[in-house]
Amino acid sequence: MSNRAASFTLRTTLATLVLCCAVASCKRAERPVAPPAAAPAVPAVQAPAYSKEQAMATLLALPELAAWSAQIERRTGGKARGAVVEDNPVPREVNGKTYYQLSFVENRAQDARRQESFLVAQDGSEILVDDTESDTLLSLQEWRRTIERVNLKSAD
Repeated sequence: MSNRAASFTLRTTLATLVLCCAVASCKRAERPVAPPAAAPAVPAVQAPAYSKEQAMATLLALPELAAWSAQIERRTGGKARGAVVEDNPVPREVNGKTYYQLSFVENRAQDARRQESFLVAQDGSEILVDDTESDTLLSLQEWRRTIERVNLKSAD
C-alpha cells in the first residue's frame, strides 16, 4: 500500500472514530438522568426548648407550691422544705407530647416525701398533675379545683 493510500485510510479511520464518539456522546446526553439517591432521612434529635431546670423553677413558682413550701417550713420549724425533684429522667409521652416527670416533695434531712407528681411539657406549654389516687392525669386547672387536698396533707 502506498503512502498516500495509507494516509487516506488513517484519516478516514480517525474521522470515523471521531464521528462515532460524537454520536455516542449525543445519545448519552439524551438518556434520562436518574436523580442521585437521596440519603436516608435521619430523624433530628432536638434538644427540648424548655430545660428541666426551667420546668422545676416553673413548678416552684406556682402559688400553690410556694404556699405549700411555706406551710411545710412553718410546721417543721425549718427542718423540712418544699422542693421539686425529678421522678424519672426518661421523658414521658402523652398524646404525642413529651413531658418531664417531676414531683413536689417535702425535703427532710433523712428523706424526701413525695406530695404531688407533675408532668411539665418539654416545650413549656403545659403542666399536668399525675393524680395517683385516681390514676389519671389532671390539667393544672382541674387540679386547682381540688386544691384543698394540699392544705390537708401534713408535714408532721
